[in-house]
Amino acid sequence: MKHPPYLLPGDKVAIVSPAGKIEQKIVERGAELLRQQGFRVEIGEHAFDEAGVYAGSDPVRSADMQRALDDQSVKAIFFSRGGYGSIRTHLHLNWSAFFKKPKWLIGFSDVTVFHAYLTNHKIASLHGVMTAWFEKEGELTGSFLQMMELLKGNTPDYPVIPHELNRNGVASGILTGGNLSIIQSLRGTPLDISPKGKILFIEDIDEHHYHLDRMMLNLKAGHVLERLSGLIVGYFTEIKDGETPYGKTPYEIVSEAVAPYHYPVVYGFQAGHELPNYPLIMGARITMDVTKEGVIIRKL
Repeated sequence: MKHPPYLLPGDKVAIVSPAGKIEQKIVERGAELLRQQGFRVEIGEHAFDEAGVYAGSDPVRSADMQRALDDQSVKAIFFSRGGYGSIRTHLHLNWSAFFKKPKWLIGFSDVTVFHAYLTNHKIASLHGVMTAWFEKEGELTGSFLQMMELLKGNTPDYPVIPHELNRNGVASGILTGGNLSIIQSLRGTPLDISPKGKILFIEDIDEHHYHLDRMMLNLKAGHVLERLSGLIVGYFTEIKDGETPYGKTPYEIVSEAVAPYHYPVVYGFQAGHELPNYPLIMGARITMDVTKEGVIIRKL
């Protein structure tokens, strides 16, 4: 797995909008906070465009990202937000210049599309907060500060509270995954998970319980779950019942799906659509040690 170079003071970074539209003031504030961290910031020409739910048309969104991918003076690309549209942007991109000199791509949620693509090409990327999550109520979030430290080469420790559904064990593997809905949508494409030797991270938001079950069973029927080395389960936020209660919590749905297997499983890892949202290097080799006393997750 190839890791892009860590960031140094004075490095130039870009902010682009590959998916949903976003308010200009949020992105500009995010850019200012990155400048305060010592970086030079370039905002994509079309980062504030609007075309329905998207931040501009597919061609202009992809053009902004293409420029950032190709510009060798840009050392990292921060995505302004997720929403929906990254797969549409991805289909317009040429990655040849990026592959010659990779840089950090940073985001989560819909940005899982890019994490999946890069992991399959053995290049690390960062599952981390986007511009609206850099601060809360006028204070920098711990998640933003942790992300900045990680991008400078300082790997944080992740305190993980033991959960009653955890499955004990020790495993190592390549970290992959992200948003479960996006993972499921990429099944059968070149961005699909190659599960052997992987530790899968999943999280989701605003789904029905039965939909979570359907996605987990897709992974089960497709022989993904059985070939994993481990599973890390993050937030499942604002999960909805129908008129008739489903009868299981999101974590119980996941637990049932992976019950036949024997690798370690961690529930309640603090990453996803809530704060704190711990930064994770997708494509990194990690170890997870799960016992009844606690959980240790480390990057190797």
